[in-house]
Amino acid sequence: MIRGPRRIVPLLLLLVAPPIASAQGLFAPDPGQPAQAQQTPVAQSQNPGTPASQISAQENQQDGAPPAASDQTKHQQPGQTKEEKDQQDQKHQKENKAQKGKQTKRMAYVVPNFAAVSAYKQLPPLSTKGKFSLAFEDSFDYSSFVWTGIIAAQDYGLDSYPELGTGFAGYSRYYWRGFFDGVSGTYFTEAIVPALSHEDPRYYTMESGGFGRRLAYALERVVVTKTDSGGESFNWSEVGGNALEAALSNAYYPPQERSASKTAENWATQIESAALNNIAKEFWPDFRRKVLRRK
Repeated sequence: MIRGPRRIVPLLLLLVAPPIASAQGLFAPDPGQPAQAQQTPVAQSQNPGTPASQISAQENQQDGAPPAASDQTKHQQPGQTKEEKDQQDQKHQKENKAQKGKQTKRMAYVVPNFAAVSAYKQLPPLSTKGKFSLAFEDSFDYSSFVWTGIIAAQDYGLDSYPELGTGFAGYSRYYWRGFFDGVSGTYFTEAIVPALSHEDPRYYTMESGGFGRRLAYALERVVVTKTDSGGESFNWSEVGGNALEAALSNAYYPPQERSASKTAENWATQIESAALNNIAKEFWPDFRRKVLRRK
């Protein structure tokens, strides 16, 4: 049994997973270096005993070109010092890194992604007001109403809770319960518990490393999170917040759904959904940049 609009994330992963599995080198570094130039026929026509440095000098003299510059200066622009060149290279490297792990406000233009932080980016601590603002933004985004309608229709069609009845009245009972599941879960995990535990509810993208390492990092973030002071701690916001949502749902679901086993099942489903959310957030910049070709 899955509750709340957060379960739409697995559907997104179904779209992301095939290209990830089939496209070789999707998470490999971009080919930024040009291929090494092949040896010219001129060098082959020289005497076998001629040193390579002398051959290179002869080639330059034949072409009327000046002697080759050193590795430190051959890419410098006219009038540019080595220090300026190094600073420019460092700036370009930082820009490339930021572009690779850049998060967007939405995934696939629809799914909210407000809590994801781009790779290599350090943000100041999120205030209590900021945490509640984040929860409000996630809870009452237009997509939340749409996803809730889809999930309510699914549960209604499967007759998941016969006690809720049929017809428009029955569907509306499915709808408001599903919407309240999403709102309460979001506020518990992104605002209420983080404010009490002084934890940062945002997801900080790793980006660097291989696929397995990043996948393990995304799963680890379910139980480990950043604190407002910059350290790390057990993720009470996610683990405890979802437990509170599962317990609260006993107040408005039919009595048949209020057993301890049903509550534990609801909690486990929410934890699974959180893990899938993290995976989608971690690899969304790669999918967007390498599959969708967005910059």
